[in-house]
Amino acid sequence: MSLKAPRSTRPIMRLLDLMGRRWTLRILWELHQQPGQTFRSLRERCADISPSVLNTRLTDLREARLIAAEDGYTLTPEGRELGCLMMPLYHWAEGHFGGEPPPVPRG
Repeated sequence: MSLKAPRSTRPIMRLLDLMGRRWTLRILWELHQQPGQTFRSLRERCADISPSVLNTRLTDLREARLIAAEDGYTLTPEGRELGCLMMPLYHWAEGHFGGEPPPVPRG
């Protein structure tokens, strides 16, 4: 995986840096759930994302070779593998939040 300007040489830190960028996980999840989306359909599914942020994230994900832009945006084999790794988080969230919004932390 190639990521621009890595802050660390450790692969896990480079991945976490990419995944921690705003909207990245949401975009990957939406493409995992429904491949072949257009820029417009991704904007609709990620309602609050600005076009410039979406464009930047799609570029980041293409450079990391997690998505491809042929006949819409789709996950690459590496992206699909990462999407499968997100499924345990999906099941955990369903079991703990069960369709309810997560509780607001009090601090």
